[in-house]
Amino acid sequence: MAERCFRVLFAHTAFIAAFTLVAAITAFAHEIKDEEKIMSDHPYAGLWVTEDNHIRHELLPNGRYVEARGTRERAYEGQYWVTGDHIDYKDDTGFTADGDFRDGVLYHAGMVLRRR
Repeated sequence: MAERCFRVLFAHTAFIAAFTLVAAITAFAHEIKDEEKIMSDHPYAGLWVTEDNHIRHELLPNGRYVEARGTRERAYEGQYWVTGDHIDYKDDTGFTADGDFRDGVLYHAGMVLRRR
């Protein structure tokens, strides 16, 4: 009898744990989709380049970016977040940087980038 109660309790606990895991994954997936929609509608998504075209930041609509330098088309890649006119970057190695958009220009790490 005690063994049967233990099995029922274990099965019930396992069901609750599985349900909680599925609910958390579903909520996280919806959060990602909402963020992708926000970034795809964001006016700063697109390609930003220095005057000499040496540095190119492509702000992708999914919240990722690709930075090209000279002939290196994928020199750096990572995530970005825009809050108002401020942008924060975190590349895939963990390096962080930031910048500001002013009057249609991106000022980042001493560089001036314009939309192309």
